[in-house]
Amino acid sequence: MDAPIAVYPRCVLRAVLFDVDFTLFRPGPELGPEGYRKLGERHGLTLAPERYAEARAAAIEELQADRDFVHDEEVWIAFTEQIVAGMGGDPSRARACATDMVREWERHENFTLYEDALPVLDELREHDLRIGLVSNGQRDLEEFAVHHALRVDAMVGSRAHGRTKPHPSIFTAALQALDVGPAEAAMVGDSYEDDIEGARALGMRAILLDRDGRHPEAEDRIDTLFALPAALGLVG
Repeated sequence: MDAPIAVYPRCVLRAVLFDVDFTLFRPGPELGPEGYRKLGERHGLTLAPERYAEARAAAIEELQADRDFVHDEEVWIAFTEQIVAGMGGDPSRARACATDMVREWERHENFTLYEDALPVLDELREHDLRIGLVSNGQRDLEEFAVHHALRVDAMVGSRAHGRTKPHPSIFTAALQALDVGPAEAAMVGDSYEDDIEGARALGMRAILLDRDGRHPEAEDRIDTLFALPAALGLVG
């Protein structure tokens, strides 16, 4: 059973911030287990797709344990290098493969919108809510939004901002761009540590989008964006 969703008064809310990857956008197969396997072949590596999930989880755990929240391309390469090694890649050749995979994550065409994204964004706009994006990663977020014809009011990517979530400054920058205060905004994302804890530390509402059911006990949790309007108190 899903954890209960706190419903907030409609009159307080003026903006909703969204994470990008795994929240609004689905990374394509080029960025998943088979993508790693094929890229590994080009580097003379034999990578096991069935080890991808475990390798990525281990890389995330290490990343979360040792972070200064400064955007640094080297961090993303090292993170991806650990995944390559965790999938069975020769550590002495993993870096070159990881660097190429990071470049694949920068390619806008390697992402598609989830089917629930645009309908829900349109519904939020019907309630006169402003929409913002807050994202970690190497992509140019403005170019990414233009490529996908995504209409938003503000966007802050860690590459341009210099800090990564959950550092408070990246959320503050988005709120300032939207001209709203923390109590007037909600954050929606798939990472409990980056999106939820980061936003709540500033006094924002935060709703965890748990598409894969990994956090059934979490407070203010939804498993589809279609449930977001109700969670924000916009219906009923």
